Amino acid sequence: MAAGGKVVLITGASSGIGEAAAWRFSREPGTELVLVARREDRLRDLCERLPAPATWIAADLTEDGAPGRVLAHLEEHHGRLDCLVNNAGAAWRGSFADVGWENVKKTMELNFDAVVRLTEALLPLLRKSAPSSIVNISSTAGRISRGGAGAYSASKFALAGWTDALHLEEAANGVHVGLVLPGYIRTEGFPAEELTGNALTRWMVAEPEVAADAIYEAGPGGKAERYVPRPYALAAALRILMPGITRRVLGGGVGRMTVTKTGADASENP
Repeated sequence: MAAGGKVVLITGASSGIGEAAAWRFSREPGTELVLVARREDRLRDLCERLPAPATWIAADLTEDGAPGRVLAHLEEHHGRLDCLVNNAGAAWRGSFADVGWENVKKTMELNFDAVVRLTEALLPLLRKSAPSSIVNISSTAGRISRGGAGAYSASKFALAGWTDALHLEEAANGVHVGLVLPGYIRTEGFPAEELTGNALTRWMVAEPEVAADAIYEAGPGGKAERYVPRPYALAAALRILMPGITRRVLGGGVGRMTVTKTGADASENP
């Protein structure tokens, strides 16, 4: 790779939001991409099609040695890191009474613990490359909980809170930390036909490319956070201002809607 290029690492990059983010960043002159996911064949194919130079790492980020492997790859092939996009994640549906602690545990391990561990490993390189940025992909479910998705919401609430604190801690080191909170995004795991087919609910679904633009804005663009689609920010505000009404609305059916995976390389469809 040429020296001096802007290096962007994206997890969950084999499809969906992660793949769209790879295409979005590849449009920026001088960008070098590092793509991380479990599906090696998808990563190899994507790297061959992207217009920007790209390398890939096939890894399960919940494994103990994964952060070290990613760091070693960056140091060997790139020598810097200008933007880390923590996108990989998944949701497994079920009420707490039915799926219990084990569901909470595996969801937290992927959606929160793996993000924290990878960021810890790469933070010294981000500081060295400053000004740099981190973008954590939470979810609208990280502001508003729904029945059947408590573990997912817990992991995304945790990620949102940790993101705010990390930004305050790392601003002095030149590392901006932004947050993206997607709602319903049309992906291969969530075609969203039941929503896009109705004029009243069509606004609730965004394309992965819209989420990718939001990721860029929350990273190199320096924005604190972005909701996708943007109107979801109103729902989050209502949760704070009128929690009782929000619970009644969610209890009436909206709260039982399918929760989609946020990472492109989730281990199961939610």
